[in-house]
Amino acid sequence: MASAAASAPPTPANLKRIVAASLIGTTIEWYDFFLYGSAAALVFNKLFFPDSDPLVGTLLSFLTYAVGFAARPIGALVFGHYGDRLGRKKLLVLSLLLMGGATFAIGLLPTHATVGSAAPVLLTTLRLVQGFALGGEWGGAVLLVSEHGDARRRGFWASWPQTGAPAGQLLATGVLSLLTAVLSDTAFGTWGWRIPFLLSGVLVIVGLWIRLSVDESPVFQQALAQAEARKAARTTEAEKLPLVSVLRYHWRDVLIAMGARMAENISYYVITAFILVYATTSAGVSKQTALNAVLIASAVHFAVIPLWGALSDRIGRRPVYLLGAAGVGLWMFPFFSLIDTGGFGNLILAVTVGLVLHGAMYAPQAAFFSEMFATRMRYSGASIGAQFASVAAGAPAPLIATALLADYDSSTPIALYVIAAAVLTLVAVGVAKETRHRDLAEVEPVVDAEPATARTADARTA
Repeated sequence: MASAAASAPPTPANLKRIVAASLIGTTIEWYDFFLYGSAAALVFNKLFFPDSDPLVGTLLSFLTYAVGFAARPIGALVFGHYGDRLGRKKLLVLSLLLMGGATFAIGLLPTHATVGSAAPVLLTTLRLVQGFALGGEWGGAVLLVSEHGDARRRGFWASWPQTGAPAGQLLATGVLSLLTAVLSDTAFGTWGWRIPFLLSGVLVIVGLWIRLSVDESPVFQQALAQAEARKAARTTEAEKLPLVSVLRYHWRDVLIAMGARMAENISYYVITAFILVYATTSAGVSKQTALNAVLIASAVHFAVIPLWGALSDRIGRRPVYLLGAAGVGLWMFPFFSLIDTGGFGNLILAVTVGLVLHGAMYAPQAAFFSEMFATRMRYSGASIGAQFASVAAGAPAPLIATALLADYDSSTPIALYVIAAAVLTLVAVGVAKETRHRDLAEVEPVVDAEPATARTADARTA
């Protein structure tokens, strides 16, 4: 009865509020990602590293960007630990405050001309805070939705936080395009660049208002009550740290999640970020044309993610995920061939098909990862699997692709790089178990639920 109650779907109004609470955080996350990357290329090299030559200054500004990736696994460990101990809602409120607060603070930073070498130190510190907060944001956001709904439509509802990626990209690019259209280069470089960062404060206020109005996950509340009851009755050994339990009972699931992320993460950064390098240098396309193609494709990406999520509810997480991984791998050679033509229509087709196939992996990922782990270690398990993989996959993907292009002056090695990631994902998801019918309240390691006295008696009998 308790399990059924925990899995009962909330009212439509409450569920929409829960989805909005999750989506606002992931939107801010990707808004910050694209905003910071653009600012690093456009103005940070001049404002924070003026003593370096232009190329070195750009590299240093991108280095501060990479620092954020390095901090994500730390955030995954810390937020996962306390999210599994204290609850999803509290940690999501904290992650939003840290993430949005750091982004807002970047808009207030003094530059090198004002405070000297302290400016890049402050910028790097805030980037560390952002990365730390982002490491815990994704896991909590998808769990908040997954644990409120029932298994019947979990894939659909849990896919909505995933739409934060295209939503954040559209929002960031739209704001930057508007500012560059109405401001001169001098005005944008002097003060205009601060506006998009300060606007994140509005998103944080809206996000806090929504997140504070939702309830804690009922599945987590039930698991916490059961753990407290066992502790009071002293029928089990002392509860282990979530990280220890994950590595002991769910290490295979962590490896599966990391493998599943490889093709999804690498293909996304090649399709949306590296394309700006390849299209402008090898295909002779202007940066604005390439950016417009990514924007149009991102709008389609946003629309198809919930559709892929709904399909995973009908046929399973694994079939949809495998379709996306295989599709991305097979699309890489046509992808670059279409870009090489230099035509805007072909560019839109290449990126759109790539992102639609990426969505087949990205959409069911939230429910798939949530359904792998037990409730009292789910935040840790999902976050560790996702964020540790991003350091090995997404963070170096544009750099690896750029290096391959520089060394071989051909798209073939880059296509093979993505295909290799797709094969790895196919293997990881292929050995995983289907999860779409799982009741999240029932995903518990048997050894943890078994009383210590029973284990002792069994040992004596043996």
